Amino acid sequence: MKVAIYCRVSTAEQDITVQEKICTEYCERSKFEIYKIYSDNGVSGAKDSRPAFDQLLSDMRSLKFNCIIVTKLDRIGRSLQHILNLFTEFMNKGVHFIAVTQQIDTSSAAGKFQLQMMGAFAEFERNLISERTKEALKYAKNVGKRGVDKRKRKKRGVVRAGIKFT
Repeated sequence: MKVAIYCRVSTAEQDITVQEKICTEYCERSKFEIYKIYSDNGVSGAKDSRPAFDQLLSDMRSLKFNCIIVTKLDRIGRSLQHILNLFTEFMNKGVHFIAVTQQIDTSSAAGKFQLQMMGAFAEFERNLISERTKEALKYAKNVGKRGVDKRKRKKRGVVRAGIKFT
């Protein structure tokens, strides 16, 4: 199998070589041919567009490899919608995905199932967070923390200048 390795770290101070080593050793053990290693150093996974990742996607669309390997799923993205869109495109192009340390391998039925379950749990968690946030904002508005005027509220426990205590 011809594979592309993708590595990403969020800050320039982090060491990307650890991810590269884990992925290349996995490829050696599995007898995979490495097409190219794509690395984004100091780029957040929250961004949908990243220089090396964009190049990886371009090469994938040109069918230069048939599998993408990362250390962990969150290396390719942090947004559930973005990840789901990517996996739909991977499937349509016949490209497999492997997250080495999480033992996700979409070339097998079990790997596809695991990925779908992780996606379902991630979406469930995101919906729970959204519900809690809405409830908290509704409560805060009812107790005067966030009124329509949105003016600053007085801070509690702060002694104001000119106030005398007797």
